[in-house]
Amino acid sequence: MKSNKLFALILIISLFAGGSVAKVYSQSAPSGISGAVAANSQVQYTNVGALDVVANPFRYLHRNIKIRGKFDKFSTLGLDYPPALRPSDKYISFLIQRPDVINHNIPLSEMKIFLKKEIAEKHIDLDAGDEIEFCGRVFSTALGDTWMDVDSIKVILKKNPPKETNKETTEEISK
Repeated sequence: MKSNKLFALILIISLFAGGSVAKVYSQSAPSGISGAVAANSQVQYTNVGALDVVANPFRYLHRNIKIRGKFDKFSTLGLDYPPALRPSDKYISFLIQRPDVINHNIPLSEMKIFLKKEIAEKHIDLDAGDEIEFCGRVFSTALGDTWMDVDSIKVILKKNPPKETNKETTEEISK
């Protein structure tokens, strides 16, 4: 009877401590087992609107989110800022356009979005207005803004797709 009460007490304490008992069990597992679990699990992202994230950055802190928006430009905004440090030698930031403004291209500067340079180099051909989808994690709310690391970025729609050159037209122009 006494062991049941002790078990119940430990269970209640672990629930109030944020499930730390499960963390202890997962940390004490042999390294081969925990590595296999990590390799098989995929990160799940929640679709959210950019304006909602900007309006409620604390709600999304340490959460994996997916945002769809229009690319504005690559930037250095927020790089090397000590409270939310992302060094400029390894990262580049980018801006998306405000979705609540229709007739003008205004960047959503309240959202600091960081991308590793090696990933950004694969998307150097992005133009303002291209529709993109990016997944990542909000890692800080410094200055009351959203600071986000991007894990992946995908181009949904190019505003100005590359035009195929017509060989005959090219030859006529060169004559």
